[in-house]
Amino acid sequence: MDNKHFLAVDIGNSWYKAIASDAALVNEYQIPNALALFDEEYYEKPYDDEDINFEENLIIEIKSHAIVDKREIYYIGKSAAKQRDVSLTAINNQKVDEDRTYILLFGLAAYHAVLVNQEETEINYHIDQLAASLPTTQYKEKKDLFKQRLMGTHTVIFHKVPGMLEPKEVTVKLHVHDVVIGVEGACAYLGLTRDQDTLGIKDDSIVKDSLKGVIIGDLGGDTVDFVGIKNNKPVASVEGEPFGINQFLDHIIQKVSKNEFYRFDSRSELEEKLAKGQSEWYVEPFAGVKKDISKYIIPQLRAMAIKYLEYFDRVRSSSTEIKGAARYIAVGGAAKLAKKQIQQASVKWAERGRPIQLFFPEDMEKLNVLGLMILAKMNQLKKDQVSTIDYETVKV
Repeated sequence: MDNKHFLAVDIGNSWYKAIASDAALVNEYQIPNALALFDEEYYEKPYDDEDINFEENLIIEIKSHAIVDKREIYYIGKSAAKQRDVSLTAINNQKVDEDRTYILLFGLAAYHAVLVNQEETEINYHIDQLAASLPTTQYKEKKDLFKQRLMGTHTVIFHKVPGMLEPKEVTVKLHVHDVVIGVEGACAYLGLTRDQDTLGIKDDSIVKDSLKGVIIGDLGGDTVDFVGIKNNKPVASVEGEPFGINQFLDHIIQKVSKNEFYRFDSRSELEEKLAKGQSEWYVEPFAGVKKDISKYIIPQLRAMAIKYLEYFDRVRSSSTEIKGAARYIAVGGAAKLAKKQIQQASVKWAERGRPIQLFFPEDMEKLNVLGLMILAKMNQLKKDQVSTIDYETVKV
């Protein structure tokens, strides 16, 4: 499988996270789930291309059977987040039915293709296995439709590419040969328990705990999803409770704007600041003037932590399949940001007589995409084995 091209994409309401594996060379990416229409009239031309970061200037046009409107040009990711008319996700968005899913997913895949073929302006990039995930209900109802739309050839044209001669365009044809769809949360369990290279079990303790039951709480941008695992298989789920970090980020942004006269370009800008740690929790509304904003951040993280535990308590009490679970696992970038506050809140929960001892795994913010990469490799392995069996049968 070392000569295959794998792409795993976690379609989050806050971030699109991707892992690309080309001939065993691995690259990781993360862009905000942000989209904005491009208007040539309002495009600010840079003084010098060297001042432009390509990742922050992704302007794309997509021609694909998956897209309804093939005439528009879009900013995606960080470049979109800076625009006034930026489009962010809505709670309970239907990922399979929305153009933004394919615009961002194919745009991110094509961006990777450009980076690994930097000398070319006409690129054909072949993906042997594309793995993407859906929330449980959407998976049950639209898995096959999603797979159908992702398969085939999709053309992505990058406009205003820094460092290129006019017309400053790069065209990427993405050839998707096979697709596998996973379930959010269940993919995190795969990423947590399986080895990326051997695909075998790497953590026996969690697998053993699954005999009694494991609950995974995936805290995202707009929703929190819970998946119950028993005997190493998903058995229960609570999808898309309308609660996530975005509402708390918005509150912080509003407070900082009102009281400190500083406006964040986007939620992602604030989230990246939070991820750097409390030593970076300040803004500079004026040159040389630093304002500590931790007083706006910490209360919001505490409020989110308490609510997160409330949902955990509700799920473990209401689900018959995973009552008496042996382990509760926190997953997602938002849970990682609020780890300290969640741990503090769990102490108070224990004092109430309802202890919730959460396990915070390594790489908890990217377990879903790690699990998707494992799923892609497993699907290819299964495909290769079938091909071998068919060949041997014919030979005999």
